Amino acid sequence: MNRFFQRSVFVLSLGLLVALIAGEFGLRAVRASNNDGAYNQINVYQQVLKKIQTEYVTEPNINNVTSGALHGLLESLDADSSYLSPAEYQIYKDHPAGDAQIGLTISKRYGYAVIVSVLPDSPADKEHLADGDAIESIGGQSTRELSLAMLKIMLQGKPGSQVVLSVIRPRKSDPEKLTLTRAATAVPSLGQQQYENSSILYLKPGVLSAVRVDELVAHLKEMGKNGNKKVLLDLRDVSDGDPDQGLRLANLFLKQGTMATLSGQKFPTQTFTADAAKCVTDAPLAVLVNRGTAGAAELTAAALADNKRADLVGERTFGEGSVQKTIELPDGAALVLTVAFYSTPGGKKLLEDAVTPSVLAGPTPEQEAAQDDNAPAKTDAPLDKALQLLKAKAV
Repeated sequence: MNRFFQRSVFVLSLGLLVALIAGEFGLRAVRASNNDGAYNQINVYQQVLKKIQTEYVTEPNINNVTSGALHGLLESLDADSSYLSPAEYQIYKDHPAGDAQIGLTISKRYGYAVIVSVLPDSPADKEHLADGDAIESIGGQSTRELSLAMLKIMLQGKPGSQVVLSVIRPRKSDPEKLTLTRAATAVPSLGQQQYENSSILYLKPGVLSAVRVDELVAHLKEMGKNGNKKVLLDLRDVSDGDPDQGLRLANLFLKQGTMATLSGQKFPTQTFTADAAKCVTDAPLAVLVNRGTAGAAELTAAALADNKRADLVGERTFGEGSVQKTIELPDGAALVLTVAFYSTPGGKKLLEDAVTPSVLAGPTPEQEAAQDDNAPAKTDAPLDKALQLLKAKAV
């Protein structure tokens, strides 16, 4: 695609957005300044479309041009917003829940699919895929040309079926082609361990579901009986979960304070405040996070950090926290549109700013290189640092 055509598609998309939004929300009148802007963009769209039809090197398929423009337009807003053509939306609606997967949580950054986290013992884990790896293509189709909603569907399928990925790993210039076999992946069990003569209770939820948070509640309530006096909560690579459960988990350690806000242009602002009756423990607390910490787990980490309840140790989190609305269009297409953002108690949007720990600790470049060569690092620097911080805290 030459530069002229790319620029044409971009400008075309702006005009189409105006038409779509106006049609969907039934806008009959807007301010004069907005009206002028809308009419100007529609006029630009008409001019660009005419030039494409009459002067492009070959006669283009205008339907394909329009579809490509709309895909790029929605993805320019944020990673979770998508345009689904009529055919894609039908697949989206018909796709059965619970299909086999390869154990990846993905998002999009810089146009391509990226791995947020990898499920332990999954097909992806056995191929040593890791958070931060980019997926150039799935089944031969560039991830740059597909919406996030469709990419997630493409990773799923019947148990035993295969999917071919082209993966770009950090510090490796050439893509690596991998063939993975889909399988029914089990939710990881709650990780629980004792450190420092059982004085520190280590908990790794793996996923933030209602059942898992219930398990955490039970362990926290039993702390005193087991001699535990401090808590180390490991949220590394926790990217699956319900935002409500992420806030519920934070409330187990908080007696008061704002935990998060949720707001959007037409979305009623919600403020989530800690309920003292739901607080389970005031034990000293440290929380581990990394670039695979996303969504609900980020809400937990941000609430505890901003309320000065816990030391956050590790790497900057992924940056995920929004609400989507599916809007059906008259031609059978649909928009999956982000309508609200979660913000931290300090006012930062998770999707834009993520969560940065107060104590940065992570694998060295040498350790990451060793992991890429299928030789896992022998030490866990973030864990060691968190334990050191907790050990120094008075009970």
